[in-house]
Amino acid sequence: MSAAQFKEIYTDGACSGNPGPGGWGTRIEFADGQVQELGGREEKPTNNRMEMQAAIAALAFLQESLNIADIQQAASTPVVLHTDSEYVKNGITKWIKVWKKKGRKTSAGKPVLNKDLWQQLDDLSQTLKSKQITIDWRYVRGHTGNPGNERCDEIARAYSHSQPIALSQIELDRKSDEKQQKTRSKRKTTKADEKQPETAISIPENSENETKQRDSSIDMPEINAGTETEPSRKAALRFYETSSPSGQATEEQATENAMAASTHPKNGPALEVSRIDRIQNTLTTLQVTDELAKQGYLITSAELADLMDVNASAVTSRGDYWAWRNWTVSRIRREGNQILWQLERIDE
Repeated sequence: MSAAQFKEIYTDGACSGNPGPGGWGTRIEFADGQVQELGGREEKPTNNRMEMQAAIAALAFLQESLNIADIQQAASTPVVLHTDSEYVKNGITKWIKVWKKKGRKTSAGKPVLNKDLWQQLDDLSQTLKSKQITIDWRYVRGHTGNPGNERCDEIARAYSHSQPIALSQIELDRKSDEKQQKTRSKRKTTKADEKQPETAISIPENSENETKQRDSSIDMPEINAGTETEPSRKAALRFYETSSPSGQATEEQATENAMAASTHPKNGPALEVSRIDRIQNTLTTLQVTDELAKQGYLITSAELADLMDVNASAVTSRGDYWAWRNWTVSRIRREGNQILWQLERIDE
């Protein structure tokens, strides 16, 4: 057969709960019409980790395939990789550069969240680059009828639910396959490869991927990507709100109220109740936020602003990826005039 060339790659991840049973799907399309599909699962990953694992599997397959005589790729032709995760696209094209300058740590000196997978993805990208193969990372909006994206979503969901699904496989002649096996055996004996993490590629015949431990560090990159603003909206959760004729208390009025409460013993019990109410409101907010993260729900900038008790513009001005309290906040995609965000719990 004539040598095949890569045309396009599609990747996607799925998670039932965040964390929860997860799966990933990858579809590699060749110029001659052949298709290679890959899939895998983990027991309790986050959605972001499954999105990353799908991209890692794609690059790992690309790297291994370049050693096969049946597959050739012109150095001048970038390999287009489509992902519906802005977290993955922005991470590997923008954020990784800043993290590497900081020793793969945040501005607070803590390891970057999902550091193990970012390391794998970066290592694979650099290896391919050394072979004159570049990846053209492109964002594709999910669930909009794109055939490649829809197929990867189908594979990822099937694996997340442990359901059988048939995957397309490319056909290689025996000589090329034997050459690939010899190349792999030889590479395992080199010191360079002993230092590089191996990337498992799951196909239906293989057993399920072992559950990877989630990075337990705080992820708070000091990055402000392009700012996109949305109409500001008054936050619904006001923990320190006091009354005034105009409906909003000034700092001076708040100070006077505090001084009055401290100088009048009769106000003591009422002030104590107010403090308890504020703490109760805070607890409710944190519980709601934790549930949003656990279920993997996407929320708008205005809804996120309500949780944080800030204006929507203060949310979008922070960039695409940042930390708030016990969660990392990632910009996932835009739907119409709304920016959708996802929360991910930072394990202590």
